[in-house]
Amino acid sequence: MTDATPRPDPAPGLLRPLASVLVLPGVVVGLVPQLLLRQAREHDTRWVAEGGRSALPDVAVFTRGAALAVGLVGAWLFVTTVVDFARRGRGTLAPWDPPRRLVLSGPYRHVRNPMISGVVLLVLAQGGWLGSAFVAGWGALFLVINLVYIRSSEEPALRARFGEAYDTYCRAVPRWIPRLAPWRADPEDTEPAGRAGRDPGDPPDPSPGANP
Repeated sequence: MTDATPRPDPAPGLLRPLASVLVLPGVVVGLVPQLLLRQAREHDTRWVAEGGRSALPDVAVFTRGAALAVGLVGAWLFVTTVVDFARRGRGTLAPWDPPRRLVLSGPYRHVRNPMISGVVLLVLAQGGWLGSAFVAGWGALFLVINLVYIRSSEEPALRARFGEAYDTYCRAVPRWIPRLAPWRADPEDTEPAGRAGRDPGDPPDPSPGANP
């Protein structure tokens, strides 16, 4: 006899999150900055000239130190949220393979968009480290694009999937400026609307009118 009992959503393993990282943040953090550095070299800025000399050595040292700190924070935010998407959300950062559950752990207890914040910080850190106005400008443009996209597309989609649980989360946790105290969510709020309070292994509800 075939067991028709529903199974919990499995974690996506390693391949799916890795593929989504290469396709999306890999382009934003890696490919686009490299193209800008190569194609716009004659019009871009640098702390260190090709001959190894710097016109502003003290500024370059300070800015590179700040860029390193910003980059480390960005890397931590990005890696932590990708792992949370896989382990707790059972999905990836890709729009075609999103988390099955609302992720309300880790940095998401302080701010609603830590993954995008991490990517933006990584791009800005590159611009600061190299003294590249074009790379830093790309980081600012990417942030503006996401300011529009998140409010107009991503948030309505999450609200449609998770209902009141997502509205409650939005009222408690800021979109971009982190709150100091971590927000504590109801465990049932991670399930899509209509599934809260049910374990994936529970039997289906009886049909209307069925005897108890």
